[in-house]
Amino acid sequence: MEEKLTHAIQLIEQGQHEEGLKKTEALEKTADDETKRTIAELYFELGLVDKALTIIEKLMFQYPDHGELFAFAAECYSELGKEDEAIEMLTEIKNGDPAYVQAQLLLADLYESQGLEEVAEQKLIDALKSEPEEAVLQFGLGEFYLNRGDYQQAISYYKKAIHNGSLPEDLPIQPELKLAEAYSATGEFEDALAYYREGLEDEETPDGLFGFGFTALQIEDYETAVSAFTRLIEMDPDYTTVYSYLAKAYIAQKKLGEAMEVLEEGIKKDEFNEDLYLELAKLQFSKGKHEEGKTFLEKVIALNPSNVSAVKELLVYFNNEEDYEAILDLLTFLDDFGEFDPLFEKFRAKALFEEDNVLEAAESYQVALDSLSKDEVLVEEASMAFLAAGKKEQAIGLLEELLLMQPHRFDIEERLVELKKPND
Repeated sequence: MEEKLTHAIQLIEQGQHEEGLKKTEALEKTADDETKRTIAELYFELGLVDKALTIIEKLMFQYPDHGELFAFAAECYSELGKEDEAIEMLTEIKNGDPAYVQAQLLLADLYESQGLEEVAEQKLIDALKSEPEEAVLQFGLGEFYLNRGDYQQAISYYKKAIHNGSLPEDLPIQPELKLAEAYSATGEFEDALAYYREGLEDEETPDGLFGFGFTALQIEDYETAVSAFTRLIEMDPDYTTVYSYLAKAYIAQKKLGEAMEVLEEGIKKDEFNEDLYLELAKLQFSKGKHEEGKTFLEKVIALNPSNVSAVKELLVYFNNEEDYEAILDLLTFLDDFGEFDPLFEKFRAKALFEEDNVLEAAESYQVALDSLSKDEVLVEEASMAFLAAGKKEQAIGLLEELLLMQPHRFDIEERLVELKKPND
């Protein structure tokens, strides 16, 4: 029986799915219960969850005290989108059952996916009270708090799980890498790097290498960042997020040629990655190639009009070029997509004023003043627009604010004196 099942599995692994499944289904009819369980696991792995559940439900009826069967059924129900049935299965597994710990972890995941975070947390805490030395539960709480953004709590439980020394070897990721991720999120980059190194010594994973490189980048350890990111690309060239960060590390080392090559290679892998075009634009501007930089920014905005960073970069470029018509065209294009940022109004207002649309300029300046911090340039520009639009009192108020910011501006004092003179 075991040999026949092994042969069926081999056929499936070799791509002969139909023949392999036929042999498996034939075996299912005469198999003993242990083999049936193995067949159910095979069906589950192949995505045939309904077929797996059918077998498991029959086994549960025969072995009502085997909690691992209820846990398996819960996983099937969860895969089928039947969370309530999954929860019902898991609550049947009582404390003391070998599957109890697994059940609490699965329950926590289900409750968390339903937005019931407090219930999920309490399930894990209660389980840990019953099994205070259970490293898997400690690790599970670390995962819960990391996902919730409570990094200090995550660090505490991850460290307990690691120091416990009894974590199973088949965890999907090295626990040291998860601890490193939590440390990095708190800004404790040196501690994070130490745990990344420890975890990556045991097993290099794409996410682990990315986190290692990203953390090194934060403390300006560019050599380590480049090494980690390069190894990641060698391992998984389709991990396209990494290319822009590797380019940043090269740029920090003033290796602009290498940065350009990395960004271009990244675009070959993902032509819709706006971050790569944005970094290329910045790189071109830094090399004085403004027209090329503009072209890449326009590419970003075409891909994603809500990319505020790209829009701001392009607005600054047009403003420096005094191309006010281009500013207005760009902002009209964004208006059509419903995109708005208060900073946009500052550029729109100046462009309108320079194009002699003083009334509209004053309106845009008012929006900018209401939404942005009042820096000296904005206040002075707005005062000029209000004056031109005939809004004398508003202009006076702004000039008075400007004088408080720049008390040595005698020209503003003189302007205020002139504006406050009574009309003849």
